[in-house]
Amino acid sequence: MSEKIAKVISIVFHPVLVPSLGLLLLLNSGFYFSMLSWEAKRFVLLVVFFTTCILPMLSVAILALNPKFNILMPNSRDRVMPLLSSSVFYYLGFMLLSKAGAFPEFKLFLQASVLVIIVLLIISFKWKISNHMAAIGGLAGTLFALSFRSGVNPVYSLLIVVLVSGLVGTARLILEKHTLGQLIAGYGLGFSVLYVVIYFF
Repeated sequence: MSEKIAKVISIVFHPVLVPSLGLLLLLNSGFYFSMLSWEAKRFVLLVVFFTTCILPMLSVAILALNPKFNILMPNSRDRVMPLLSSSVFYYLGFMLLSKAGAFPEFKLFLQASVLVIIVLLIISFKWKISNHMAAIGGLAGTLFALSFRSGVNPVYSLLIVVLVSGLVGTARLILEKHTLGQLIAGYGLGFSVLYVVIYFF
């Protein structure tokens, strides 16, 4: 994989985009909520996109007004404020979906994601754990948990997530953004938290 392709993969599957892309995949994976009307699906997607992508990006743009803030966030501590604000926005998304009476799986997805972000935030004070892998790991954990819980086998969706997980991990290594340990830790964190919350709650 060339460095240029690795950069494209890192952008396409950036943590701010994975929740929306993942939800779009989940809504078309054969689970019972796939039967929702297009209007209902669109509402859920808009809420998730607004609270997990638009608002976090706006917060980073505001932080970037400070010349001391490096938007590339090369150091682990640079990510603390963006992660803190993201946790608030994710919880806002959870509240909006709760008031709209959305299916519990959608609400659990955002609740569990808040937990992951808080753990990432704490770890980031000392170590540059991979946010990219935590995001895609969370999606994988959600998909596997829903599959085992409902008895549905969305084989193509599972293959897509496993393939993307490998591509993102490889891309981050090629770009030398993380060590292998940081990638594994991020993926393990996202997968385990989302799997446990979605499957058991």
